[in-house]
Amino acid sequence: MVNHPQAQAAGAERRLQELGITLPPPPTPLGAYVEAVRSGKLVFFSGMLPVINREPRYVGRVGGALTTEDGRKAAETATLSALAAAKDYLGSLDRVAKVVKLGVYIATEGDFRDHPKVADGASEMLLQVFGEEKLSGRVVLGVASLPLGVPVELELIVEVED
Repeated sequence: MVNHPQAQAAGAERRLQELGITLPPPPTPLGAYVEAVRSGKLVFFSGMLPVINREPRYVGRVGGALTTEDGRKAAETATLSALAAAKDYLGSLDRVAKVVKLGVYIATEGDFRDHPKVADGASEMLLQVFGEEKLSGRVVLGVASLPLGVPVELELIVEVED
């Protein structure tokens, strides 16, 4: 990953173009909830999965059926869904003032220990798009299972500029 000072000066929308990233369609709820809720300057996004067009891109547990690299790619895919949801909700990713919190939940086998490497797939994508000055702290947890059998679910909270 390369993080040039010039890229930090550009807005998130421009960075996506420069990185050659095309966002998937925004996710739609798989149950009785909404994808995003705003409270004041904060937007809380529902759990983001590595799902595109309602189809899981990765299924299984990291450290079992899936490798650490598979988990990392699943985290990147879930991050693309989160970015698509944010763009859909806000109209533009340039309205994101700060990524306040990133939570990464990883379905793993019991002896798996490389959680940070998997979560870096999400953190590094956010770093590339928003720049270091907008990056958040994070929580990374291993869990027994996640919806649809996917290996990763993201929790994302952003602060918005009006």
